[in-house]
Amino acid sequence: MDDNKISNIIEAAIMAANKPLSIDKLKELFDADIENEQDIPSKDKILFLIHKLQDRYEGHGIELKPVSSGFRFQVRQEFSPWVGKMWDEKPQKYSRALLETLALVAYRQPITRGEIEDIRGVSVSSQIIRTLVEREWIRIIGHRDVPGKPAMYATTRQFLDYFSLQKLDDLPPLSDIKDFEEINPELDFGNIELNQ
Repeated sequence: MDDNKISNIIEAAIMAANKPLSIDKLKELFDADIENEQDIPSKDKILFLIHKLQDRYEGHGIELKPVSSGFRFQVRQEFSPWVGKMWDEKPQKYSRALLETLALVAYRQPITRGEIEDIRGVSVSSQIIRTLVEREWIRIIGHRDVPGKPAMYATTRQFLDYFSLQKLDDLPPLSDIKDFEEINPELDFGNIELNQ
């Protein structure tokens, strides 16, 4: 099978998938139907062809983006304000408390609810934790070996995928993050919108 056909199959599969596809998942597409094992592309070949696809989509309205779970096509960030108008639904609104809690889990994981409360100086609502778990942005990864055995939380692959990150190292360093109030005084801190 020639590279062009393999590339087209990869492109079609990623476009049709409702979630990111990993290199292993893409390789499985070829393992099932090819009788001659020499025609099965290697992981390196698939990755090489993905990079060529990324180059092909350079300058277009969509991009082939690597995220934690694999690769997906998505609208380029610069065009999202226009594309977002296609949907009548309003973006989900999240409170500042929820976003602060999520940031603490992302930067300090594994972390317990008590540790989050100590840092924030206020109690964390059960609804905030429930919302983050239901969105599959955080999960319990164990229990701290202290009295009460509190749950330890960490982020998930879905968190990384949602925010278009491949790994936690892609988060901006804490030293680069300034006070939100200084960055954008117009923000309504009662409700901050995130695009879905």
